[in-house]
Amino acid sequence: MRQGALEVAVPRSAGDAGAGGARIGPNSVLQLVPVLDAQLGALARQRLLTSAGLKELPPDDGLMPEEPAALLHQELRRQYPAEAAELAREAGERTGDYIIAHRIPTVARRVIRKMPAWLGAPLLASAIEKHAWTFAGSGTFRVVSRQPLVFELVDNPVVRGEHADRPLCDWHAAVFQRLFNVLVDKHMKCVETRCCAMGAESCRFEVT
Repeated sequence: MRQGALEVAVPRSAGDAGAGGARIGPNSVLQLVPVLDAQLGALARQRLLTSAGLKELPPDDGLMPEEPAALLHQELRRQYPAEAAELAREAGERTGDYIIAHRIPTVARRVIRKMPAWLGAPLLASAIEKHAWTFAGSGTFRVVSRQPLVFELVDNPVVRGEHADRPLCDWHAAVFQRLFNVLVDKHMKCVETRCCAMGAESCRFEVT
């Protein structure tokens, strides 16, 4: 690990890939499904779920197998390349809202909102670290820098095996941006500046 990077280990119950056992937060699927229904229709949504090997939706507590969740996002990009980025961003915003409501304690939300952005943003980054399993799965999440705020996701399972000439992690970027927009500053932006799908070691997200 590079000097100055803070590596956050994904909980073993989430990220252990032994015997195909890697797991990820179910909102990677659950928040995408209603977006697919609204924008593509139920038949298209079911076709995507079937392509990803999802016979039924996961429960909204605990974890789910990583592979079908990642495949759903990959199948969306494969079958609907023109629409995929926008749909993934909308699902990411919904996921951010879920995390705010269910993963960040009420007191923490209130404290962060009252802070100036230069204090609130690093504190929120620490909260994101604690719930990296929601989006990292068998990947490794790092807070590389807090000022400026930079995240990395090494070996991102949601784009694993894909090849592209642009960053593909619209869902991740939207999750992060939603968290910072709601809790810190509505004008903050999260941009993915490099991606594993482009041959990079990690997907890198810069929040400004």
